[in-house]
Parts: sequence; C-alpha cells; structure tokens
Amino acid sequence: MNIKKLEKLTENPTSDWGINGYTTNTILSVSFVEFGGSFEFILKEKSLPYTKVWKTGSDDIDELNEMIEKGHSFGAFEENKLTGWIICEHRTWNKSFYIDNILISEEFRRGGIGVQLIKNAVREARNLNCRVIELETQNTNYPAIQFYRRMGFGITGLNTRLYENPEETAVFMTLDL
Repeated sequence: MNIKKLEKLTENPTSDWGINGYTTNTILSVSFVEFGGSFEFILKEKSLPYTKVWKTGSDDIDELNEMIEKGHSFGAFEENKLTGWIICEHRTWNKSFYIDNILISEEFRRGGIGVQLIKNAVREARNLNCRVIELETQNTNYPAIQFYRRMGFGITGLNTRLYENPEETAVFMTLDL
C-alpha cells in the first residue's frame, strides 16, 4: 500500500469500492436540556442497530476536486489503483486543518489504511503549523467515532440541526497538535 498526495480525480473511483457507508449496533444518543440560561448536552452509548449507505456521484466528485486541487489531500494506492482517500483543507484564518472526507474501498477496510491516511494528514497539518485538526461525523457512526478517538481526537461540539434526518446529530471532533 502506498500513500501519496491525491491529484484531481478524472473519474469516480468509488463505483467499484463496494458499499459506501456503515453498519453499527451502537450509536451515541444525544439529548440536551436548556434551563434558565443554561444549556447541557448529554451523550450516552445506546444499543441500537443503524445502517447508512450513500453513493458518491459526479457532483460529489466535483466538490471533492475543488478541495483536492488545494494540495492537502492523500490517496491510498494498491498497484497504482486508488483504494481510499482523505480529503483535507488548510484553513489559514484559524490555523486549522479540516478533514472533509475519508473513504476507503470496502475490500481494504480494517487493514490500517485509515490510520495511515490520518497520520499523513497529521504530518501535513504540522508542516503547515496548524494548531488543530477538525472533522465532523454523525452520532450514528459509532465505528468512526471510536476510530477517531483511538487516533487521539476528542468530541468538541454537536449540532442537532445540521442534518435533515432527525436521528442524526453532527459530532465535531478535534485533535490538538
């Protein structure tokens, strides 16, 4: 497996990457209380089966290419074939590095590619003198939350209204550099 800077995508490689999505038996249940000028979020692990599948279309590839062309994204290659990516953006206004998208071909998941992609993003962010790396996932994507925690990220924010699906809450995670 070879990790290198990702160049503009000329086609959609995800069409043969298998299922894009996740399945879990655990989610983070999010509740909140607002009382007398005080606001409190409560996160609890909850046993609940949940599956989410999505397709990456040509419009998505166009959006990803806008970020890829900035030069801070990486791809995982097996025999010169793209098998995964981490799409990132350097945000100079607050000295941060944002992971917009991480996706790995189903065939190559759980083989350490995600770890290598994150390590490359960390190295890039440090080279750019960023103070943090940020990302966002869903409370229902418990496997991703656990992966990011193992990589040193912590939960730093929630947005209960970001998604159209009321079962999903945006979970913002940050790694201090």
